[in-house]
Amino acid sequence: MTDTIPARLTALKTTPTPELRDQWRELFDSDPPPFNRRYLESRLAYRIQELAYGGLKPKTVRRLEKLGEELDGGDRKKSRIRADLTPIVGTRLIREWQGLEHVVTVTADGFEWQGRPYKSLSAIARAITGTRWNGWVFFGLKNRRSA
Repeated sequence: MTDTIPARLTALKTTPTPELRDQWRELFDSDPPPFNRRYLESRLAYRIQELAYGGLKPKTVRRLEKLGEELDGGDRKKSRIRADLTPIVGTRLIREWQGLEHVVTVTADGFEWQGRPYKSLSAIARAITGTRWNGWVFFGLKNRRSA
């Protein structure tokens, strides 16, 4: 392992997946999770750099944990939900439907449309169109094929 760190990181892109899994076992002393290749690459890249240059300072770790608790209220169930499932609070989703522009604001508790709170985008899409829609598809956050 006389390779430089940048060379090791670059090599991850072309390394076959079984070898990435072997590297995971080597660097983490555990079996790799059943996630996609991109996840393995990113976590391995971080771990390689962490071992070479050092990890986060304890003060930074404490600060991140505190911020995480503030965001999810310490609710373990909420903390397991992928952060990228819901757009960031304050985001405005704009959709034109039959010549009218509809603006939805993402709130901490769900969504707001025309001054009214909603728990789901699908409920808003239904109110706008009068038919059942997948809200994520209607607002362009997910394409029909992956819906």
